[in-house]
Amino acid sequence: MALAICVIGHAEAQTYPSRTVTLVVPFPAGGPTDTIGRVIAEGLQASLGQPVIIENAAGATGSIGTGRVARAEPDGYTLILGTVATHVFNAAAYSLKYDVAKDFDPISLIAFDPQIIAVRKDFPATDITQLIAWLKANPNKATAGTAGVGSTSHISAITFQKVTGTQFGFVPYRGLGPAMNNLVSGHIDILFDLAANALPQVQAATIRGLAVTSKNRLPSAPELPTVDEAGLAGFYFLNWHAIWAPRGTPHEVTAKLNAAVRKTLADQSTLNRLAGIGQQIPPPEQQTAEALASYQSDEIAKWWPIIKSADVKVE
Repeated sequence: MALAICVIGHAEAQTYPSRTVTLVVPFPAGGPTDTIGRVIAEGLQASLGQPVIIENAAGATGSIGTGRVARAEPDGYTLILGTVATHVFNAAAYSLKYDVAKDFDPISLIAFDPQIIAVRKDFPATDITQLIAWLKANPNKATAGTAGVGSTSHISAITFQKVTGTQFGFVPYRGLGPAMNNLVSGHIDILFDLAANALPQVQAATIRGLAVTSKNRLPSAPELPTVDEAGLAGFYFLNWHAIWAPRGTPHEVTAKLNAAVRKTLADQSTLNRLAGIGQQIPPPEQQTAEALASYQSDEIAKWWPIIKSADVKVE
């Protein structure tokens, strides 16, 4: 019986995919991960020859959707588009029922993107220096939106407070999409947002971008100064997106998925769309499953001590 099951499983892996593949985005529709996921899903669909659909499963800084994939059948038909928050930060901030490294098989890194430090369009500060001065003069009078405890927006905001000696309140949302909506409408003052989500609003002048958290300006927004140029030297933050499958997915399947990702990331139309929202594509040598596993391990070693020392914890 065991041999028969093994043979059947091998045969299914060889014919993979034979039906729709679901790419779970553990954040709300309209946010940066959702936007990137839809671009990647189109490319994967063309490469795999089967529909690739997005399923938004938001909540608890992405841990609800991530946990759903950890428990899914390891057959390659349910994947997760994760981030540094879902696959690094959450393990330090939440008591999870899954292991962010051991319960997933890595497929590939997808893209890197910095944050944009943004404020509502009528906030009384037009650059980083003015923002810091205003916050120091008005402690706890401003509010910053976050995508939840332990999210990229939350960790960056806490780090900003520590570096600048400022104090302001936090308003948590189920994702950066809803947080951005409230920044545009003026219900919050500040948002440390991913470039994919913030750039369209900055370019539409519905919010004010003050700086990008990278060493170099974004080609898609050359008017935005870097944090070094803006007076917040060294305040770098780089988010990333990657795809994983549930642990135990057959190697033949993960290899096909990796090949499909590589083909997608080599497509010029896809590259142009991702570059337009501030994404930086990893070089080919970083598009392997092994490279993702190594990168995630390095990020865990870097961030867990920082998060735990800041006492960022949700029981």
